[in-house]
Amino acid sequence: MGTTLVIMAAGIGSRFGGGIKQLEKMGPNGEIIMDYSIYDAKQAGFDKVVFIIRRDIEQDFREIIGKRIGQQIEVEYVFQELSDVPEGFCVPEGRTKPWGTGQALLACRGVVNEPFVAINADDYYGKAVFAKLHDFLTAHEEKEGCFQMGMGGYLLKNTLSENGAVTRGVCRTDDRNNLTGIVETTGIREENGRIVCDDEQVQSWINAGTHVSMNMWAAYPDFLDCLETGFAEFLSNLSDNPFKKEYLLPEIIGQLLEQGKAEVKVYETRDRWFGVTYMEDKPYVVESIRGLIAEGVYPEKLWD
Repeated sequence: MGTTLVIMAAGIGSRFGGGIKQLEKMGPNGEIIMDYSIYDAKQAGFDKVVFIIRRDIEQDFREIIGKRIGQQIEVEYVFQELSDVPEGFCVPEGRTKPWGTGQALLACRGVVNEPFVAINADDYYGKAVFAKLHDFLTAHEEKEGCFQMGMGGYLLKNTLSENGAVTRGVCRTDDRNNLTGIVETTGIREENGRIVCDDEQVQSWINAGTHVSMNMWAAYPDFLDCLETGFAEFLSNLSDNPFKKEYLLPEIIGQLLEQGKAEVKVYETRDRWFGVTYMEDKPYVVESIRGLIAEGVYPEKLWD
């Protein structure tokens, strides 16, 4: 059975060049963060990449990224568009904000027909977790009435930025490493050796070793059908915040857990996440990649 890596890249700006964080050159030969994720996924056994992009960046994306990656692994494209809503719904007048990661992944329905892992375009996840999630997808079976899913679980201390607060899906797990709850939490930072955040309730129990989600989810194609049904329900309840409310994967999965409709196995990784949350993060990312090359984790010329 084949497995697919889905990369959510619709947030890339329409003007390619300086200032687009997902396209910043991080490796010694111009590699971007996506290159390392695709390289790790391919080594783990994934045999296809699906890029979720917007139509207005398609031509530039294919030229700058897609054609190069297409020489290494099978590539397909799907499109996330604000106007792509179910029949009977319309985009609220004046809304410009995208619908979020749930709708992005929903764009894969009909194209991704095999087990998959979905990730962000601008996050580095580390090698080990791709192998763990690939093994999960190939060893497990779908279970009627309950979605079987996996998640890359990062230690909170390994996902912080020195340049400002971050937003993370803060997780609770049971003694079998099953996800029991996830709270999208803003303002997470370290102050005087202590982890603090904007949510007082979460603040009462998080610590440096708490698992957090970096939007790395493993699932089967039936989950995409669930997203379609859920998106219509989401739009039906949009009246309280029609211009900014988003259909987000952590919230969707959290609701499924509460309803007993999903089982999510958390696969811990001790790798340090890095990404460009702030442009000031770039020097650290560049230095981190240099260190991984020096350790032999990656070749200097990634695709040679």
